[in-house]
Amino acid sequence: MSDTTSLCPRCAHETIEHIFSSPVPGVWEVLGCGRCLYMWRTSEPARRTRRDAYPEEFMMTPEDIDTAPEVPAVPPLVADYQVTGSAWTP
Repeated sequence: MSDTTSLCPRCAHETIEHIFSSPVPGVWEVLGCGRCLYMWRTSEPARRTRRDAYPEEFMMTPEDIDTAPEVPAVPPLVADYQVTGSAWTP
């Protein structure tokens, strides 16, 4: 990883995880932060990938993360429904 991806853009955590690489080698990578759970693709603009360009109003501190409300769980899929066209039908 280059110096621009050595810190999480959102929380400045120093441990960035490589999540996935593009099917075409070297085009992009998906990186993720284990502290704030932010994920980004390296091909995105600097305002999404670099700490020094990330919007200040969306930056997080360790205290912000520790006091954040719980993230709700994703509910289970409803097995009795199927997609037909653009609508759900029972």
